[in-house]
Amino acid sequence: MTTPAAALLMEIPLGTRVVVRYRIDGGLTDALGELSARDSATCTVSGRRGDVVVPLEKVTAAKPVPPPPPRRAPRRAAGN
Repeated sequence: MTTPAAALLMEIPLGTRVVVRYRIDGGLTDALGELSARDSATCTVSGRRGDVVVPLEKVTAAKPVPPPPPRRAPRRAAGN
């Protein structure tokens, strides 16, 4: 059975930045990054920590998100 969130993931273009919430043992977790691959059973989200392959049957929510904010410049030490 396909959830509405999993159906949305099938429509979002590859390369779009997404957040996907899915069930794991003991609760829920999120994958944030670029939607890099998908097939009839899974989607792959490529983020900072590498690729996460998510079974579509475990997806509870998903949506496109804006690009990350630009990185801040490093702070200077006081007195420099």
